[in-house]
Amino acid sequence: MTEPVSSWLHLDVIGSPGSSATTGREGGALNRRRSLSSFAIEHKSCPEYLDIAANTHGEEKGFFVLRALEQTRARRPHVVEIGPGGGAAVKFLASSLSEEHRGIAPVDLTLVEVPGVASSSLSRAMSEFNEVGNCELAHGFAQDLNKLLPRRADVVSASALVHEIYSYGGGYSGLQSLIRVLGSVIVPYGYFVYRDVYSVQGRNLHDRVMHTYDAPSWLRFIRMFTPNYLERGRHPYHNIHDQVMVRQNSCQVDMADLQAGTCAVISAPVGLFREIQRHYITFRDHVWRSGALGFTPVLDGELSMKWLDMRAGHKLVHYVLASTEWLPKKFQGMMDALSESNSEYRTVDGDVFDTCTDLALNSFLAAVEEGDDECSRVWEEWSAREGRETYAYLTVDELLTEFAVHSTRSSSTRPTILIPSGGEDIVVRQRHYYNRYLTRKLSNPLWDAKQLVLFRNIPVSDSLALSEALACTRESFSNHNLARVYAALAHEGG
Repeated sequence: MTEPVSSWLHLDVIGSPGSSATTGREGGALNRRRSLSSFAIEHKSCPEYLDIAANTHGEEKGFFVLRALEQTRARRPHVVEIGPGGGAAVKFLASSLSEEHRGIAPVDLTLVEVPGVASSSLSRAMSEFNEVGNCELAHGFAQDLNKLLPRRADVVSASALVHEIYSYGGGYSGLQSLIRVLGSVIVPYGYFVYRDVYSVQGRNLHDRVMHTYDAPSWLRFIRMFTPNYLERGRHPYHNIHDQVMVRQNSCQVDMADLQAGTCAVISAPVGLFREIQRHYITFRDHVWRSGALGFTPVLDGELSMKWLDMRAGHKLVHYVLASTEWLPKKFQGMMDALSESNSEYRTVDGDVFDTCTDLALNSFLAAVEEGDDECSRVWEEWSAREGRETYAYLTVDELLTEFAVHSTRSSSTRPTILIPSGGEDIVVRQRHYYNRYLTRKLSNPLWDAKQLVLFRNIPVSDSLALSEALACTRESFSNHNLARVYAALAHEGG
């Protein structure tokens, strides 16, 4: 599922040192316009996206926020959420603080959203929160947090923020700029709640692996998506060893010449396969919501959670038929034959629904290539909003290292380091439904999940707390990156 627009969009201004475009007020405005343009803000901030597609998983987004509030000693904790989207986390926190966590002091919640973005569901969530605390909305950018906030924060939360900073806000330099800002606006011993797309299990996104694809819809998608992503997206796959090698019928072929009806063996960095897989999932969700396939599943709310076996990812899908001119009638007849009907929705086994979807998607993508207006419009909408994003920008090892090293370089007068204080502060939430589908469809599926991390802003001078944190998280670091962390601490502590 895709995530909301976040409030950081002109990080290119501080993320490209040495560039003439980033010097002075005029250069900053130029970079801001460029970044907003590349971010496709119209698609990311439309009500249908913010209020529906980007307004889910409130419990997951608020999980570590509640844990941080339980641990903070502030008399009136100040929580900041960057990029609240449709307010799913705000709604969850309002409900939790009113029922389960009465021992927590009244909370001041500041929401930071990009200028010009509005959400009716967020407004309703804010009203609910104001019944248990105080909630205010500020419009601005993440690197200006120290100017936007009424006071320093005890907890800062950002969901699906960092991959968008990497993709649209200056790459790794933009990410490092954000980390330095966070280190300065969070109080000592405060918390940063991170949630984003899970990367890969290995230590390196550039490890070469070989994957096999034989499903026509996947082969067609790879042919259409991957060359454009590699050419126009911001990604780390520029080394000669990152080159993609494709073979069909024992012959090497260009990615753009893949045949949808022939099995392909592809050699590439594991991180690129993660991008292909995640983008296919977001594309599938987008086409579902558009109704272009002739059937639209219920993706949100109670009906979307009708599990036959939750741990196995097996669910019962509720859907409605939609009229479409391009889809062959046989597909609608197939869905009718395999489904049961009630007064409002049709229901079908999730595995059957996924199979029917892939068949329809193959025809949909063929129609895009043939120039069908309706299908091309849906494809372009998705491409503008998601097609150039990079979801897997750092492994867990690299993520923890970047936050640790660059937070020590913040402008705070008291040097601190952002690091999990215990192993239980690093959590992976599996997407069981997606993983069931991927396991059934692909020969080499990669985990689809969300990565959650609770960072604590520990003063560099507190050697005891640092020693405990590093001991508890030691297994999450490679030796090389752990040495970088210790070097950063020695520099600031010395």
